[in-house]
Amino acid sequence: MILDKLKAYGAIAAALVLAVLLAAQSVRLHTEQLAHEKLKTQVAQDATQRADAALKNETKVGLKEFGHAAATQENSDAFTTSQPVRDAIARADAARHVRLLDGAEKRAATYRAMAEAGAAACRDLADRHAALDRHVVEGVNVVSALRRDLVRRDAEVALLRRQIDIERALME
Repeated sequence: MILDKLKAYGAIAAALVLAVLLAAQSVRLHTEQLAHEKLKTQVAQDATQRADAALKNETKVGLKEFGHAAATQENSDAFTTSQPVRDAIARADAARHVRLLDGAEKRAATYRAMAEAGAAACRDLADRHAALDRHVVEGVNVVSALRRDLVRRDAEVALLRRQIDIERALME
C-alpha cells in the first residue's frame, strides 16, 4: 500500500514536472513565435523601403534620361535647321564664282583683243592681266570653299559643344 502511494505520488510529481516543463516550453515557443513574426515584419518593411528607394532612383534616372534625350534632340534639330542657311551661303558663293568667272572670261577676251591690236608687249601684258584675273577668281573660289568649310566646322563645333554640355548634365 505504501508502495502504491509512493507510486501515485511519484506519478503525480512526474505529471507536475511534465506539466511545468510543458508550460515552460509553451512559453518559450510563444516567445519564439513572437520574435519570428517581428522578424518577418521587419524583413517586409526593409523590402518595402528598398523598393521605394529603387523606385525613387529609377524615377530620378528616368527624368534625367528624358531631359538628356530632349536636349540631344534639340541640339540635333538646331544643327539640322541651320543646314539650309549654310546651303544658301554655299549656293550664293557658287553663283558669285560663276558670275566672276564669266566676267573674267569676258575681260580676258577684251584683253586679248586689245593685245592683238597692240604690239607684242601689250599681248604679254594682256596675258598677265588674264592670269591675274584667273588667280583672283580662283582665290575667290578658294575663299568661298574655305568659308563654307569654316561655317560648317563652326556649326559642328557648336553642335559638339552643346552635346558635351548635354552629356555633362546627364552625368550630374
